[in-house]
Amino acid sequence: MSNRSTHLPSDAPRSVKDLRLGESGTICCLEDPEMALKLLEMGCIPGTQVRLNSRAPLGCPITLVLGDDDYTLSLRVSEAATILLKA
Repeated sequence: MSNRSTHLPSDAPRSVKDLRLGESGTICCLEDPEMALKLLEMGCIPGTQVRLNSRAPLGCPITLVLGDDDYTLSLRVSEAATILLKA
C-alpha cells in the first residue's frame, strides 16, 4: 500500500479542476500547448478571472464563468486540468 498523499503540495500550481464550487481564481497560463489554442479561442486567456459554476453529477463536465461578462463555458475535467491558476 502506498503512503502517497492525495493532497497537492503547497507549492504545486493549482488548476481550474482544483476549484471548489463557487470558488474563483485567475488564469496564469495554459499547460498543454496542443490544447492552448482551443482554450484561448474559448476565452481562457491568462489574467482572466474564472469561477467554478457547476459540476455534472458524475464530475464531468464542469461549467466555468469567465471574466466580468458572465460568459459560461463547459469543459471536460481533463481540459480544465491544463488551465493553471495564479498562486
